[in-house]
Amino acid sequence: MPEGLHQVKLPLSIENVWDFVSVMDNWAPLVPGYIAHEIISETESTWEFIGDLGLLKKKIKMKVEITKWEEPKKVTFDLIGLNEKFKGNGYFSGTQIDGQNTEMEGFLNITAYGATAALTNGLLKSFVPQTSTELTQAIAESLIGTNGRKKEIRLR
Repeated sequence: MPEGLHQVKLPLSIENVWDFVSVMDNWAPLVPGYIAHEIISETESTWEFIGDLGLLKKKIKMKVEITKWEEPKKVTFDLIGLNEKFKGNGYFSGTQIDGQNTEMEGFLNITAYGATAALTNGLLKSFVPQTSTELTQAIAESLIGTNGRKKEIRLR
């Protein structure tokens, strides 16, 4: 199962982090290779992006379904490929370090299935961790900009 986990320390309260990640419109455009997204309901959306799998670039369409809101600590979601055979899940979580600092964690797990699963999962082994890092970092940078604070993001 290809997966990726990335953590950042933010000079923000957990409430500031939650206000951002609890709205899919805020983080969908930050997906690497983003083309478009459509909100279907409070918990469901479709996303389009270009997935750069090294040897090939593919236009990916997927459904993102929020499975759990745990305010202000965690949003959990499932991923389902609409034009490719894959499924997965992920989350964004926050842990309050003190009154002005939060550790945010982004996690993705994506697995291909079907006739080309072995090849595709091999390519996903580097794609998923890189995407998890890039998306979590982009959210962190947006949060810093949104809250007018200087960039003080430290990777763990």
